[in-house]
Amino acid sequence: MHERAAAAARGTSCGGGRLVRSLAGGVHEVARSLLGATLLVDGVGGTIVEVEAYAPDDPASHSFRGPSARNAAMFGPPGRLYVYRSYGIHWCANIVCEPEGVGAAVLIRALQPTHGVETMRERRGVDDVGLLCSGPGRLTQALAITGAHDGARLDRPPFALQPPAGTADIAATARVGITSGADLPWRYVLRGSSWLSRGPRPA
Repeated sequence: MHERAAAAARGTSCGGGRLVRSLAGGVHEVARSLLGATLLVDGVGGTIVEVEAYAPDDPASHSFRGPSARNAAMFGPPGRLYVYRSYGIHWCANIVCEPEGVGAAVLIRALQPTHGVETMRERRGVDDVGLLCSGPGRLTQALAITGAHDGARLDRPPFALQPPAGTADIAATARVGITSGADLPWRYVLRGSSWLSRGPRPA
């Protein structure tokens, strides 16, 4: 546990702090900047390989009809989590971006597991590392993210967000599992990654 705490602390300093501060930018810019970044919760997590952008004027976004008790965190300060339960089953983790009051966020759809893989296996109840974080519900279970983290700051423990090591090769496709705005290419992935969810594979 001490090693995990130390890893989380490292992620909130220097480059990690700059990345969190940059989340006040536009949702598409932020979505692309998150690819290749490392998300850790108590030292458990991995590299972000797939995200989806949800803008305030987006009919598929929870913020489209304005703020409510459920989506309040989405209208809060950037650099915080917006966590909701999908279909009453799975938690989904979104990173709030753009200035406070706008209502924009980036859904984290998949990670490449890099830290605490055995812990993730225990939480998910599967051995196949490819099934640990390849989907928004899977990754929240693997990282133990729940509704209790709604509104949590990414620059404070137990969270750490570390910047990408280099320039990412990014592809854009349609988002997954929505009807409104289904034609918009607002799903961003690391091209060639073998850790993506069930969505369309870019050329």
